[in-house]
Amino acid sequence: MTLLGKLLKNRRADETASAWHRPGLQAPENLVLTSQDFTDGAPMPARQAAKNIGGENVSPHLTWTTPPAGTAQLLLVMEDLDIPLPRPVTHCVALLDPSCTELEPGALDARQPGSGVRLLRASIGRGYHGPGPIKGHGPHRYVFLLYALSAPLDAADGARPRALLSSITAPLLGRGRLTGTYERG
Repeated sequence: MTLLGKLLKNRRADETASAWHRPGLQAPENLVLTSQDFTDGAPMPARQAAKNIGGENVSPHLTWTTPPAGTAQLLLVMEDLDIPLPRPVTHCVALLDPSCTELEPGALDARQPGSGVRLLRASIGRGYHGPGPIKGHGPHRYVFLLYALSAPLDAADGARPRALLSSITAPLLGRGRLTGTYERG
């Protein structure tokens, strides 16, 4: 696998295809998203990596500032910006109760989501899917995007992430992002 990673070293997803850059998902950047597990731009702990590469696949602790008044729902999206495909891959999609301002470690688990968490379909499946980059491909950026929705999202559980994100028509009240990195040598 290391050889494959080295061969694909310069192939990365087009970051402009990230949910962050979608025209319908623009809003003031007034949500500050942080984690006790890693700081913005820093490596994520091995515990949060996928099980097939030796991790525990435990979603990280996340906390954020109080959403703007009028927030009906929060949308959390996690993407791998550096996968060697044309577009980033969505690792997790969740709708959160607007009163929620924190997710404990493991709250995005598909079998037992945390209180106020409704997990939707991601590119890989339902629930949190931790980092699992190709060995030797270099560091991958995993971005957690949080959106404050002004109206509840009428989301079908089986909707694909791009279709779901395109279905958002009500104005967004705010957004924030947190980036962690992960690399397999």
